[in-house]
Amino acid sequence: MRQERCRVEGVSPVSPGTMIQVRALEKSYPTGSGPLTVLRGLDFHIAAGESVAIVGASGSGKSTLLNVLGLLDAFDSGTYALAGHDTRNLDDATAARMRNELLGFVFQSFHLLGDKDAVDNVALPLFYRNTPRRERRRRAIAMLERVGLADRLDHHPNQLSGGQKQRVAIARALVTEPKVLLADEPTGALDSSTSTEILALLESVVAEGKTLILVTHDLEVAARMQRTIRLHDGRIVSDERRA
Repeated sequence: MRQERCRVEGVSPVSPGTMIQVRALEKSYPTGSGPLTVLRGLDFHIAAGESVAIVGASGSGKSTLLNVLGLLDAFDSGTYALAGHDTRNLDDATAARMRNELLGFVFQSFHLLGDKDAVDNVALPLFYRNTPRRERRRRAIAMLERVGLADRLDHHPNQLSGGQKQRVAIARALVTEPKVLLADEPTGALDSSTSTEILALLESVVAEGKTLILVTHDLEVAARMQRTIRLHDGRIVSDERRA
């Protein structure tokens, strides 16, 4: 699969060989008794179009890693390249622009706006791109149709089931055509049948060429991904690809 280089103003390009490249990554948080190291010397790369589960016990560092990959948290040392661009020492504006252009986010608790209908929730990232209103609405409707919610366009979150809310959240994550989808326990609040439907939807996104990184505590969910990275005390203890 050909990997397209993105061009984000203010970010220096590095090797384009992988979608995500992490080397010797370290991350700590300050505490009253000194720094608490959460990520310890992580090394891995993720190819375009790959689906990867990040698993580990509570406190293993998986959510912190997802925040770093999502440019929500800075890291202390090492390197992280996203779509061929070095992400060290980004200012807030550049980090926000990269998130909007390159990344889509899906959360366990959906993070939908209760006072907006499905179309307006999905269109929100396009507002921050200054996309004209008519085009925002057109693209949001098309994406809701893509995730099977053509009959729920004017419904608010309180009128939707858990699975439908997650479909709206996935549509919102995809409406900007990101290169990477980051999902934090996307099936954690859903029953098993609905979880299966959401995972099938995410798998179809990967089949279309998106890169998916999914944090989960559910090993059955992880087994649906092409690869599983297991963390323990901030270190990678296994990295397994499925045939």
